[in-house]
Amino acid sequence: MDVRRRPTKPPRPAMAAPGGPHQQHQLHKSSKVVDHTGPPTPQASDALPLPLYLTNGIFFTLFFSVAYYLLHRWRDKIRTSTPLHVVTLSEIAAIVSLIASFIYLLGFFGIDFVQSFITRASHDAWDVDDENEHEQFLLEEDRRRGPCAAAVECPPIPPHKASLPPLPPAAVLPPKIVDPAPLITPSSEEDEEIIKSVVAGTIPSYSLESKLGDCKRAAAIRRESLQRMTGRSLAGLPLEGFDYESILGQCCEMPVGYVQIPVGIAGPLLLDGREFTVPMATTEGCLVASTNRGCKAIYASGGATSVLMRDGMTRAPVVRFSTAKRAAELKFFMEDPSNFETLTVVFNKSSRFARLQSIQCAIAGKNLYVRFSCSTGDAMGMNMVSKGVQNVLDFLQNDFPDMDIIGISGNFCSDKKPAAVNWIEGRGKSVVCEAIIKEEVVRKVLKTSVSALVELNMLKNLVGSAMAGALGGFNAHASNIVSAIFIATGQDPAQNVESSHCITMMEAVNDGKDLHISVTMPSIEVGTVGGGTQLASQSACLNLLGVKGASKESPGANSRLLATIVAGSVLAGELSLMSALAAGQLVKSHMKYNRSSKDVSKAAS
Repeated sequence: MDVRRRPTKPPRPAMAAPGGPHQQHQLHKSSKVVDHTGPPTPQASDALPLPLYLTNGIFFTLFFSVAYYLLHRWRDKIRTSTPLHVVTLSEIAAIVSLIASFIYLLGFFGIDFVQSFITRASHDAWDVDDENEHEQFLLEEDRRRGPCAAAVECPPIPPHKASLPPLPPAAVLPPKIVDPAPLITPSSEEDEEIIKSVVAGTIPSYSLESKLGDCKRAAAIRRESLQRMTGRSLAGLPLEGFDYESILGQCCEMPVGYVQIPVGIAGPLLLDGREFTVPMATTEGCLVASTNRGCKAIYASGGATSVLMRDGMTRAPVVRFSTAKRAAELKFFMEDPSNFETLTVVFNKSSRFARLQSIQCAIAGKNLYVRFSCSTGDAMGMNMVSKGVQNVLDFLQNDFPDMDIIGISGNFCSDKKPAAVNWIEGRGKSVVCEAIIKEEVVRKVLKTSVSALVELNMLKNLVGSAMAGALGGFNAHASNIVSAIFIATGQDPAQNVESSHCITMMEAVNDGKDLHISVTMPSIEVGTVGGGTQLASQSACLNLLGVKGASKESPGANSRLLATIVAGSVLAGELSLMSALAAGQLVKSHMKYNRSSKDVSKAAS
């Protein structure tokens, strides 16, 4: 580091402190009590008749109270159709007060903040004889310029304060930290002090990224702190090789590493005349191989076709009134077609992609659940629809001021939970995918017969699931394929719950020779922008499928195509697993592909 020293000035006389020069120096460092020989530093706030904090408080209160008053007056005028330019004397006074308080806050609210820099600059001009403060100042100068080219070779500054005897508790005043600078120069000694502070609880673990300005270094320090606090090793959890900047503030908080999940490929999947190589992230042996066999059978039979039935993300807030009658009045208002256009305009202001499609209400006593459904472009759309719903709720409170908003989500949506409303009404993308598998393919590739598959599907996927009281689970293992594709492509894994709702149907066709198989999935919730889709690995998997990012030609086309690929992959997985069950090969295949010959006890130790 290029450390330059400034020319020193003559020291100024200071008031004597008991205990010798060391305590005098410590008292100067901690309390900044010094007898200035020159004139006192002028304060910018000396021109105010009242203390600065009190003056700021008065104008702060005046600004918001006057603004609140004017907004209420203008709302009353709009309701009574009174022209806004017709103002009373009290309104004129309120407008003048609003302007005056705004000018004051704009011009003078930062006096105390500016004054702290003036005072600190004045102290620094006299304290150049203090070696530790001098070096700290130069470090601050270098921090503003950025790290030097040889920053990694700079030795750490020796802590001079450690050799000074402490003052008695009564003589030391707590220092005021105006703007703690983030630590950016990595060193083992400095990191060790931070780790000790995190372990002791003096530095919150969640604040490391903001304090250090280096996400990878923050993760390393947090990881070491965790190991010391728990006494457990994280040696098997990798830290290197990941871009921690990419997840800051959007994907994961307080990272200490990342989990490695292998990604396999199944395919080609011939769907709607196009071939897709499907990435699947899983630790379940035989899953990719089984799905790949299903893709082979579909390809040999001419491919599968898909139909997207609907595309709409939902959010359902819950509101409460004092009586059930008032709740019913809002329900009738929301369901009135004449009001839908107005609500649509208010909702669509939240985004250039959000478009309100429908509103469905359900009442429970004096509580009302309102299920909004809207298109969201290529995003999965939960945040987008939530913003639109908030706009509508704010608008409704003008006509229903007694409406109490209990929650932006009342579980009538329903998100990340198995629910009949999603199974019946749909959520996200509703897709049907089908294929006709030739008899020869069933016999040679799938090693079974059409009649055996039809019978097994009826007794297992339909009757068996009904006996279990299944909700949306009339399939063999749709969630296996959905989860693997979701993790590989950066979707929300928790939404596998409703996205795996699927009913698998099989029927003998063409005089019983061929097999017609279909999967109906009413609530596939996927997106190709936002969230985990922008991470490097997940983005590469989306690129493999040809659906990376937003569609420039037709907004929403990429996410809809991804939903059909998910359904086509589920079709392949269902076909292969059901064939293995019908042929009695399930246990044999799992023993071959889902068992390792490695001695895992040695690896664990």
